[in-house]
Parts: sequence; structure tokens; C-alpha cells
Amino acid sequence: MSTTTDTIAGRATAQMRHATPLGPLLLVRTHDGLAGAWFESQKHHPAPIDAPLRDDDPLLRRAAAQLAAYFDGRSTTFDVPLDLVGTPFQVGVWRALLAIEPGRTCSYGDIARRLGRPTAGRAVGAAVGRNPISVIVPCHRVVGSDGALTGYAGGLDRKTALLRLEAVASSARLRAPAPMEIH
Repeated sequence: MSTTTDTIAGRATAQMRHATPLGPLLLVRTHDGLAGAWFESQKHHPAPIDAPLRDDDPLLRRAAAQLAAYFDGRSTTFDVPLDLVGTPFQVGVWRALLAIEPGRTCSYGDIARRLGRPTAGRAVGAAVGRNPISVIVPCHRVVGSDGALTGYAGGLDRKTALLRLEAVASSARLRAPAPMEIH
């Protein structure tokens, strides 16, 4: 378990499992918001978290409903409150991911430049790989500088599927809900 997942596990107040077409997701929340969404067998998946399984938790249900709409192609956006748990650099990278529009991609170098750290492409890549909130914090939208699909903690097959799903959904010009609240 990484420091990030250790911290999330220590702050978790509830968890639930959510079925998706790409496999089950473990959703974990803290008092401040959604802190984790990991595919089963994903890299950096946490060890068992000692928080109650709560299929009735309002925030987790809201996240699950928005994920269902996403996978059904009815929406490409999320508005659940997030609790981004990581180093200040990681959180900065994850916030930059949230700015990538559905149906679009950018490179690790693009993110490094946006953060004012143009030589930090590898560090950005490491932070992207440690993103604890799959799909909702869209690390799947990051590609190599030449546009090639690069690593994805959930597997390249899932990354490809997510990008295809968004390409179809974004062509329908879906409306975005209110901006996400981040703690």
C-alpha cells in the first residue's frame, strides 16, 4: 500500500463496490468527499480498508449513479465532492486532470507546463499513475507526447475503452453539471 492509500484507508468512513462494464470499482469516501475509486486488480489498489460497506451512503450512491450514467453514455461529467489525498504536487496534477475536457487528451509534458514545471514530465507521470480516483479524475485522458496510449494503472484495455466511450459521448454534446467541489 502506498502512503496515499494508507492515508485514505485511515480516513475512510464508508466504502462500496460498484459494478461497471470494465469490472468492479471500489468506491471509498472520507468525511470530506470521495477519496478513492479503484478497479479490481488495478495498480496501487489499496489493501482491505477498515471502513463499513455502505451501499446506502448518499455520497457513494451519488458517485455510483454518476458512474452508471457515464458508462451508459448519458454523461461525461461528475459533480461529487472529492477529497484528493496526496502530496501537494500530486493534488496539483490531479486538479489539472480535472481540467481536461471529456473527449480530449493531453500529454504529461502539457500538464507539467501547465503546472509551471516544464521539465517535470516524469514526475507528472508518476502522479498520474497514483491517481486514487479512477474515471472521475480522468487520468485516462493523458497520452504520450506523440499521442500514443501510455500506461494506465487500470490497464491499457480499460484506458482504450474509456477514451472510446468519451469520444462517442462527447460527440452528443452533453451538458456539464455544476463544477466539482474539491477539498
